[in-house]
Amino acid sequence: MATTARRGPYVCGIDAAMDVVAGKWKSLIIWELHEHGTRRFAELRRGLPGVSEKMLVQHLREMETDGLVHREVYAVVPPKVEYSLTEHGVTLNTALEALAQWGQERIRRIGAEMTAPDAA
Repeated sequence: MATTARRGPYVCGIDAAMDVVAGKWKSLIIWELHEHGTRRFAELRRGLPGVSEKMLVQHLREMETDGLVHREVYAVVPPKVEYSLTEHGVTLNTALEALAQWGQERIRRIGAEMTAPDAA
C-alpha cells in the first residue's frame, strides 16, 4: 500500500495518469463521489457492488495520498468518516469523461449489458 505519493519516473503523461487510476475500483470510486458527492464508507461500498472492504480501504488511502480524495473524520460517537473529491480529483474525473464516452460507445457497439448501480 502506498504511503507517499508516487513520483515516477514516467515514460509519458499517460503513464503518470495510469499510476494514479490503476486498479479496477479507483475510477469507479471517482465516478461514485462525482455522481453522489460526499459519501460515507458504507455508502461508497453499497454503490460499488463487488468491492471488498479491504480493497476499498486500500484504494481510498492511496487516493487520499495522491490528493484525489478528502477524508473528513468527525469526533462523534459512533465515529463518522466522510469522503469527497478534492479539486484535483474533480479534474481527474473531467479527464476520464472522454474515456467514459468511449466505453459507452463500446457497450453499445458490442451489445454488452450494464449493471444498474445500487440506489443508495
